[in-house]
Amino acid sequence: MKQHVIVSLLAAVICLPISMAQAQDAAKVLNLFQSLLGAGQPAKPAPTVPATPAGALAGALLGTALAPAATGQGNRGTDLFQLLSQSLDQIDEAREIQIGQQLSALLLGSKPLLPDMVMQRYLNQLGRWISLQSARPNLPWTFAVLDDPGFNAFAAPGGYIFVTKGLMDGVADESELAGILAHEIIHVTSKHHLIALNKAARAGLLTQAISSQLKNDLGGLVSGQLLALGRNMYTKGLDQSDELEADRSGVALAARAGFDPYGLVGVLQQLRTAAPDDAFFALALSTHPPVQLRLNQLELAMGNRLDGYSGQPASTVAQRLQGLSASGSRSNVQTAVPKAVVAPRKN
Repeated sequence: MKQHVIVSLLAAVICLPISMAQAQDAAKVLNLFQSLLGAGQPAKPAPTVPATPAGALAGALLGTALAPAATGQGNRGTDLFQLLSQSLDQIDEAREIQIGQQLSALLLGSKPLLPDMVMQRYLNQLGRWISLQSARPNLPWTFAVLDDPGFNAFAAPGGYIFVTKGLMDGVADESELAGILAHEIIHVTSKHHLIALNKAARAGLLTQAISSQLKNDLGGLVSGQLLALGRNMYTKGLDQSDELEADRSGVALAARAGFDPYGLVGVLQQLRTAAPDDAFFALALSTHPPVQLRLNQLELAMGNRLDGYSGQPASTVAQRLQGLSASGSRSNVQTAVPKAVVAPRKN
């Protein structure tokens, strides 16, 4: 029997205890977010960050990567940029994660994390479950909601994925959110951002007259060149071919995780009806290929091969959050994990 994931199952699969819905005190936010992202991992000393909720959350999210560089490691940011300028073959997984942490600091410098711990916990449960079905399940996957009213999602190398509060509020149901997360996960597993950074670095873009290191707002030393390349990449977007690949492979990944593969199609149909000057969708539309092209390519790729995994009713994000708030840290709902969808892994 075909059955779709009920995300309340994820509370049993990935136990992430939490005791409050909104955190006002910076220290409490820091402790809660550390428990959210560090479940099952040894505790690490918290880095020194500004005494604000946004600073505390960001420090907990990115850990010691944002702390001041240790003696003898002050050139790490520059070294990472030099690696990007040469060959992707020299960037192992540990360095990929470091690059992702620095780009995450860039994203967090633009918009703070939303201090809503129920929503953060829910997104991590959902995102981690989908990432477990991907080609790289062992990355330190981390998902977070940015306090931004626009409709957008971002990924950084190493498994860092951000969505906006506007997106969380704007999706019709959970399958649409799952489709977006799967799309971003494919960007990470396929190293699309690393490839884009490598192309730009080797072309010498934005590297002239930029100091080798800059001190970010959270007290860490990062590569000025890397941040400049990152800003350019997130402003312009990835190559069209990368976005179309993330669409195609993303719907298969969402289906493997037990969600309606047409969730992403629903999101694109919503984007297609948006006015060009609608600020809510402006960045998402400007950094991706034309929506109709994406829909056409998905129709060609999907055909009717995934129809058997569609049509199941999906809960809304609001319903999930209400359930998590009411039930506390764990859910009593028992359900079976759906059988994996047999679909080629293009990621």
